[in-house]
Amino acid sequence: MSTTRRSVAGLSDVGQPRSQKRTLLIAALLVAGIATISVAAGIQRGGRVVQMPTSGTVMSADGTAIAYSQLGHGPALVLVDGALCFRQNGPTGDIAPLLASRFTVYAYDRRGRGESGDTPPYSIAREIEDLKAVIDRAGDSAFVFASSSGAALAMQGAAAGLPIRKLALYEPPIGVSRPGGPSLAESQQHIAALVAAGDRAGAVRYFLEALLGAPRFFVAAMPVLMPRTWSRNKSVAFTLPYDVGILSDRSLLSERAKKIGMPALIIGGAKSPAYMQEALQRIARALPSARTLLLPGQSHDVSAARKALTPVLANFFSEESHGRANSTRATKP
Repeated sequence: MSTTRRSVAGLSDVGQPRSQKRTLLIAALLVAGIATISVAAGIQRGGRVVQMPTSGTVMSADGTAIAYSQLGHGPALVLVDGALCFRQNGPTGDIAPLLASRFTVYAYDRRGRGESGDTPPYSIAREIEDLKAVIDRAGDSAFVFASSSGAALAMQGAAAGLPIRKLALYEPPIGVSRPGGPSLAESQQHIAALVAAGDRAGAVRYFLEALLGAPRFFVAAMPVLMPRTWSRNKSVAFTLPYDVGILSDRSLLSERAKKIGMPALIIGGAKSPAYMQEALQRIARALPSARTLLLPGQSHDVSAARKALTPVLANFFSEESHGRANSTRATKP
């Protein structure tokens, strides 16, 4: 009599009681679901909250106060977060201390998040002005590292002529949607309707499930499994239409991209979905002075990639520029 071997997450179930196999399956699915949500929502390791004391505020052009943290010594480096993320909710708290030994790092709460204000009506131009205010506080110019929709915002700022010396971008999915998911235009409209109705929880759920493909069961369980993270995400849910609108602007892949002339490094994870990697290649082809780099074993989760990512950023921002290099590279950290 032959025995068929099956496994879940690399664990064989041969000879195990049915209840134990079921427990292993549930545990494996739980880990997978939490990992998916973590990538989507910027959850810190173990759900912990990274405290980044506020160093001060800068006033944006429309009078909005933008809160920031400053740490380290060296050339100025500004960090720009993606959707749902701010200094206490996302990868900034993991990345900033690792870069502070070589740079003066400025991490700020984008408008509407954390300790920053939000003056209506919203426009991408106002977020560019916010970034400019932070760079002005840092000095005459700054390096910029940005991730996800924050990377698209940084590209907007570069195209608008902000004094950015070098630009490092981690997986900005400009103009692309998850296969099988809704379009960006549909998503922006739906999320805006949920926010207008006062349903911030619904907006977060839709973003995680429809846009990013997180399993519905785990999103439903998130308020119980990760109550602090869920609360922080809800607090900034009304900013989700801002991010989706930024990602919808495909002009950064055409003529406006030619205005981004500073050296640019487009970084991605080798384990990220194919549509994310294809988006990187389109951006690299559009920018006149860009090269791409894939980090082996990494995904869209910037916190998880921090040990591989930070030396890459330090080297890129420290190296001398050698003209235009529109090349594609895949390197191992």
